[in-house]
Amino acid sequence: MYQKLSLYINGEFLSGDGRKTQEVFNPATQEVIGTLPHATEADLDMALQSAENAFATWKKSSPMDRSAILRKVGQLTRDRAKDIARNMTMDQGKPLAESMGELISCADHCDWHAEECRRIYGRVILPRNPDVRQLVLKEPIGVCVAFTPWNFPYNQAIRKICAAIGSGCTIILKGPEDSPSAVMAIAQMFHDAGLPPGVLNIVWGQPGKVSDYLIRSPISRKVSFTGSVAVGKQLAALAGEHMKRTTMELGGHSPVLVFDDADIERAATMLAKFKIRNAGQVCVSPTRFYVQKNAYDKFLAKFIDVLKTIKVGNGLDDGVEMGPLAHERRVPAISRFVEDARKRGATVEIGGDPLQGKGFFFPPTVITGLKDDSMLMTEEPFGPIAPVVPFTDVDEVIARSNSLPFGLSSYVFTNSLQTATKVSNSLEAGMVNINHFGSALPETPFGGIKDSGIGSEGGSETFDGYLVTKFVTHI
Repeated sequence: MYQKLSLYINGEFLSGDGRKTQEVFNPATQEVIGTLPHATEADLDMALQSAENAFATWKKSSPMDRSAILRKVGQLTRDRAKDIARNMTMDQGKPLAESMGELISCADHCDWHAEECRRIYGRVILPRNPDVRQLVLKEPIGVCVAFTPWNFPYNQAIRKICAAIGSGCTIILKGPEDSPSAVMAIAQMFHDAGLPPGVLNIVWGQPGKVSDYLIRSPISRKVSFTGSVAVGKQLAALAGEHMKRTTMELGGHSPVLVFDDADIERAATMLAKFKIRNAGQVCVSPTRFYVQKNAYDKFLAKFIDVLKTIKVGNGLDDGVEMGPLAHERRVPAISRFVEDARKRGATVEIGGDPLQGKGFFFPPTVITGLKDDSMLMTEEPFGPIAPVVPFTDVDEVIARSNSLPFGLSSYVFTNSLQTATKVSNSLEAGMVNINHFGSALPETPFGGIKDSGIGSEGGSETFDGYLVTKFVTHI
């Protein structure tokens, strides 16, 4: 059975009672699989007050107690992974194997935060006057509000929740209404792990209204958002108006630089598989493919050959490697990129049109002959569509890669240490992956620069946005 959906406020699961609801669909079959209640204004007030009340005691809790709860949730994630993954595939669309992979990696995030939260240290500063003591303390910032997307519903929520709870903060999270089951599962696991009421609260509703209400409240002190650049800028501006700290993990348009000295067949195979992960609905998905001229034809042929073998279908079916787009509005969004390319005289090498029948399916698509000012080369596609264009030398491709306002992730394939060093030093991106895909581990920072965001999640930096620095001096 599909996950029962509700609000989670002050340690209670709330649904019905005349609240507005919305239907949740399976994007592979377009069937209604659940009904999600929206929070009323009174619910939001209750969540804010509950979080504020809980913070009074949770901020004083032992790091050992916080660690124990996070570790318990990590174990529960592994124990319940099969059912949670099935529900995630039903409402989000990704293949079951990808859902399982997301959950297992998230259990690692819980374990890592459980250990790292025991190591939030201050420091002693040697005084100029020997009778003076100077201390630097790290304290939880307070009530946090977080907003997470539909593409990795478990992963994006658990990162924020673990960082907030591990640092001694309380949190109100609005998850994705299109794919809510994973967030509900998280709430249930923290509840079962013994988290005190009010430390974690889950609400749903119209995104603009909920975010505006929670951010404007004088109770909230920290805002964390993962999503589009446009919405992120709106929320950051609102948070700035009220002097609230933000962590923003926003969109990207990740360049891929394939040099002719690389292992071309390996690079093409790896990138093709990585491109169709979650149907391309990944903020760090490779989206601008620059291939050096001498290797261009070989790369393109192998890249297309691999994509031709990809099995597209319902994520619950055996052997499916790519599921549907997550919701109906994504299909015309991807089609617009293809239409723009065709109008500009580009060539659609494979794919290009939505698949017929039920479900929001769009096939892997490769486009060549694009100019750098085309829609596909300048706007994040967030789907299984790849532009492949040639370049001549390293300085040229660095300039083209850095020409956009995005700076989240990037990928480089070369067997030259000199080239790898120069490119990694020159690319304007928060993450540079050379000859493999190595981002998003619990112990490594994840975040972008420029329009792609503020702050990092993961790594020792993960608690930075949830802690304030207090200086204490006494004689």
